[in-house]
Amino acid sequence: MAFNSTLSTVQDAGFGSFVYMCRDTSSYPFCNLFWRQLAKANFTLPNPSRAPVGITPRCGIPRAGGGRFGNIANVTTCAVSIIFTIYLSQRVGRRRAAVGRMEIRALFIMYAITLLLEALTSGGMFSQGSLPLLVLTAIHAGLVSAFFWMLLANALVATQFVEDGTPSSLLPFYGFAGIFFLATTYIASDTAFGFTSLFKSTPARDLRSIGLFILLVIWPVATVALYVVIMTWIILRILGEKLPLLYYLGSLFLFVGAQSLFFFLGTPICQGTNKFIDSSFLATLFNTASMGVLFIAWKSITESDWEDQVFLV
Repeated sequence: MAFNSTLSTVQDAGFGSFVYMCRDTSSYPFCNLFWRQLAKANFTLPNPSRAPVGITPRCGIPRAGGGRFGNIANVTTCAVSIIFTIYLSQRVGRRRAAVGRMEIRALFIMYAITLLLEALTSGGMFSQGSLPLLVLTAIHAGLVSAFFWMLLANALVATQFVEDGTPSSLLPFYGFAGIFFLATTYIASDTAFGFTSLFKSTPARDLRSIGLFILLVIWPVATVALYVVIMTWIILRILGEKLPLLYYLGSLFLFVGAQSLFFFLGTPICQGTNKFIDSSFLATLFNTASMGVLFIAWKSITESDWEDQVFLV
């Protein structure tokens, strides 16, 4: 029986491949979805009980247990970020007359849920290839896809083409979020468990899933770009303001910084700390800071009489 222990190169794998993320990025949770495909293809894999998150990354934090705590830094950061995000959602809820209040509150709540799933899928709590880890990772993928729809929808709501908080706004808001969640969760589940051959990577070492790549890589980038364009148009052309735009650009800067830290510094930090931490906790911190600045930006373009006029962290 022939065994293979080498992933394809990024160039050979082609469009839709997760090879770079799974090989060069520490703690990328969606690589979990390819474990069983590689196992069935006789790919040489580490012991599932001790394997780090993902597929044989150049440096990965081992699973919790045996004196190890898994990705404790990111799990802790996720927990603190969840508390902070819930606090933001409560602050949003108090602005009863503000435009898009219900929609942006849903966005913050969705972000808090994705943080919980991130802690579970990248925290080294479950064996690689296990049913709980694959199911949670598939759900995590669906939530991420739905989150970015909610982000874009908040920009559309801000245009006031439809009245916010009404069925004409909330039905498509939650309806499309449900569609993105179900579609992405199904594709992720099929990739993980092989219900059909539609989303099977051929060969397995290419780690290719075009559907997942579009929904988890291209879709988030596209929605963030559209969000910035729409909000810039609203602020400059409709409101005639400049300061709120600086807040939105600050939020964008933090988001881009989070992705840069996660995808480019994970391995160096992991190697430099002897597999104790990686850059995932910094990425989570920057993402949460981005959400905090997004709240300030949204607050700056809405009008409401409430007792707290100063944003307190």
